[in-house]
Amino acid sequence: MVRSMTGYGKGNAENADARVTIEMKSVNHRYLDLNIKLPKKLNFLESQIRNKISESIFRGKVDVYITLNEHSDACYKVSINDAIASEYYDSISQMAKKLGVENDIKASNLVRLPDVIELEETEGDEDSLKELVFSALSDCINQFIESRIAEGQRLQSDLISKMDEMVSLVDELEKRSPIIIEEYKNRLTTKIHELLEDTKIDENRIAQEVTIYADKVCIDEEMVRLKSHVAETRSVFELDKEVGRKLDFLAQELNREANTILSKSTDVQIADIGITLKTLIEKVREQIQNIE
Repeated sequence: MVRSMTGYGKGNAENADARVTIEMKSVNHRYLDLNIKLPKKLNFLESQIRNKISESIFRGKVDVYITLNEHSDACYKVSINDAIASEYYDSISQMAKKLGVENDIKASNLVRLPDVIELEETEGDEDSLKELVFSALSDCINQFIESRIAEGQRLQSDLISKMDEMVSLVDELEKRSPIIIEEYKNRLTTKIHELLEDTKIDENRIAQEVTIYADKVCIDEEMVRLKSHVAETRSVFELDKEVGRKLDFLAQELNREANTILSKSTDVQIADIGITLKTLIEKVREQIQNIE
């Protein structure tokens, strides 16, 4: 099954204490490049989240954004720093005595001073948070994979269409290839007649020259391999795993055969077909870069 490396997914989970939202998006990358951004309070889950995602996503630059919104006021604890408060009180008392003024310091005045009040975030129930995070993550991954599959199906349809075009071009090569040998033989015979006029022509020599020429321009092996690579590419589409690397290799092989055909070509029509074939293969290679 073909899956695109471009995808998006979102998952939510909520209980009485908190709500977790997870978003994932990805673009092309040769390997799996996983970047996770999450609140400090969920840092203890990062490695488990990474492992969970890696079980079903294999390639692409994947960005994961996790947000945590806690509903309960119990997630924060207010405490008084007694030592700092005492220092403030003693200093103010000494200053009032020294200056001969009334010491009217109150508790409400002290709590406004820096560092007297401390606000601490409580740890919370880690098991409950983990359950919430992985519930949201499961939904997010499923949606993410579905989006990759949908895009992958569009890519596959386009690639199959291009494979059909390649086969048609190879069929044209197969029809044209024998004709150029006969045309070369006729041109060679005509030329020798013009040069030698009435002198008897050595048919064996002509046959030998035609054989040498045919060997130089023969593209039978390249055409067979092209069709074989196209057939194998079609079969790879049906595999139930990541197929991008395999398809990339096959595209390189297709390109190699097209280059060889062009290098052997001495015929304008075959050269035109070869250029069209190579252009089509380049488009296929570009599309394959989007496949996981």
